[in-house]
Amino acid sequence: MNLSPSQTYKLRMQLKVCIGRLQTVQKRDEAMARSQRRTMAQLLDVGKIESAKIRVENIIRSDITTELYEILELYCERLLARVGLLAAEQLDPGLEEAVKTIMYAAPKTEIRDLQQVRTLLIDICGKDFTVNAMENKDQKVSERVLKKLSVAPPREELVQGYLEEIARAYGVDWPKRPNKELGEPPEFVNDDVNDDNPNGGQAQKVPEPVLSADDKPVQPGKTQSLATTRPVGSKTPLQANPSTGNLQSKVTPNLTEPKLDKIAADTAVSKTSLDRKGTVGGIPGLDELAARFAALKR
Repeated sequence: MNLSPSQTYKLRMQLKVCIGRLQTVQKRDEAMARSQRRTMAQLLDVGKIESAKIRVENIIRSDITTELYEILELYCERLLARVGLLAAEQLDPGLEEAVKTIMYAAPKTEIRDLQQVRTLLIDICGKDFTVNAMENKDQKVSERVLKKLSVAPPREELVQGYLEEIARAYGVDWPKRPNKELGEPPEFVNDDVNDDNPNGGQAQKVPEPVLSADDKPVQPGKTQSLATTRPVGSKTPLQANPSTGNLQSKVTPNLTEPKLDKIAADTAVSKTSLDRKGTVGGIPGLDELAARFAALKR
């Protein structure tokens, strides 16, 4: 291929302009696609499903075109990096794919800068090379680009998938999912039933043991008198303290009834004598106190 310095310069400059233009168009299409997706979500929300299915095809086509521009941008960058190899007699295989793909795809796009790059490549490579690229006789054009340039309508599964993804992204309940009705309850399987347990695994009430008169619990607020459980003449009887409710052990001598009566009579006599007599052990009696009080009145 005959490649002059001026052609090399023009091709470099045009490739840089083309790459910038492709990036700008991609950003514009992405912004338009976001707005269209928001509109699709509103249509799904109000129930206009058929209208949404028709309009979503524009979004699908816009996404495909954006992917095509990304691929062509990569080929332009490869061509810009290897533009000096165009002067070689044998074209590099990787560079040949980029050149033929741009020649094939440029007329089918709306990017004028890409079409100008194609014109410069035709001047460099010749008409025979261009015809071979347009007809894709040697299958050098990228398969991905051929699929992106296809004009076949999108499949029904792709349309449905796009709508569901849009509804999920914008929080729209679509497609409407019916509430699951409760079915028949599952059969109860009692795993505890066996031959050793004829009651079917049910808990049985354990009878409480019968308490004797001595083992009955004491009711709250009451104390059990233990003096009745032991004879009076025992050496170490137990007595209950009414103030604290605690059981105390007290040792009393073994007294008979005549001795108890004598002690009670002596105690009564001593009290009477103390009440009427004078001081006993430093404590004045009633008669002495009355005499002192009368003396004070005088």
